[in-house]
Amino acid sequence: MEALFTSTAVVALAEIGDKTQLLAIVLATRFKKPLPIIAGIFVATLANHFLAALVGSQVASILDGQWFRFLIAASFIVMAAWTLIPDKLDDDPEPKPARFGAFVATTIAFFLVEMGDKTQIATIALGARFHDVIAVTAGTTLGMLLANVPAVFLGNGLLKYVPLKVVRYVAAGLFLVIGLWVLGQTAGWI
Repeated sequence: MEALFTSTAVVALAEIGDKTQLLAIVLATRFKKPLPIIAGIFVATLANHFLAALVGSQVASILDGQWFRFLIAASFIVMAAWTLIPDKLDDDPEPKPARFGAFVATTIAFFLVEMGDKTQIATIALGARFHDVIAVTAGTTLGMLLANVPAVFLGNGLLKYVPLKVVRYVAAGLFLVIGLWVLGQTAGWI
């Protein structure tokens, strides 16, 4: 349960103001079909984060050792700093006509945009930390949905009321606490 809850909290907070959340707002504004967009986010995140958690878990089992745990701790601390940098989505002055429907466009766009994103990197680190691919995937997918479903339904109006700077600081603090906790456990301080 710790893997599920930690994964959900980490990704839900890290996703606020992230480029994939901005993408969700753009897609909602463009297609005006929330359910296919949410389904696309779910499918893309499930596939992407399953692979990321699997990579993290497999790498951790191969490289199991104290130095690797220090590396995991450092990755969470780096994620804390990265979370403080706001994401921007490039605005296309002339949007192209939709080639696919809302579901397919969302699934493809989310899967690709999530590659190398901080929530995917966090999922790899969580997979390495917990060695539980299913719980980490379920948690990170739930976290993505918790952050993105309101964005899909509320669209641009959400950005007026959510203090993204405060949320970024909270997410950064959470990454920092996890990183310091893993560091303290590995060093034998805790």
